[in-house]
Amino acid sequence: MTQPRSPQEVFRALVDGVAEGRWDELPGLYAEQTHVVHPFDPLRAAALRTRDELREHFRPTDTGPRLHRRAANITIHETTDPEVIVAEFEYQGTVAETGEPFAQPAIFVLRVRNGEIVTSRDYFDHVTAARIRGQLDALVAALNADSTTSH
Repeated sequence: MTQPRSPQEVFRALVDGVAEGRWDELPGLYAEQTHVVHPFDPLRAAALRTRDELREHFRPTDTGPRLHRRAANITIHETTDPEVIVAEFEYQGTVAETGEPFAQPAIFVLRVRNGEIVTSRDYFDHVTAARIRGQLDALVAALNADSTTSH
């Protein structure tokens, strides 16, 4: 019987899989029932709670520019809980169509049990993500629309 992946190994598989566009493999890194949140998401998207929701989350849309990226400047902090790590990193890359370079910093707090992510709090720069995908105007419009309906 093989040993389940460590939290560090699961994290590396996740960020390398994102960087390399291995979208079909990513949901398998998560437990069937999971809890993934993006606390800094300006649109406050709901938590992703199942592998099927993650499959949809990672599904390529084939819209927007192609990104060439890699995970860089990785620092993994172990905690007193052997299931939990805090990983600081950034995606570095270029927008294929324009050659524009980018760096998107992030911190993930992962709980990995039996080689699968059971909870994740993913803190990353959503504004940079929208900008490099050509979606900054749409993000600002969505935020403006939300601010007018929430009053």
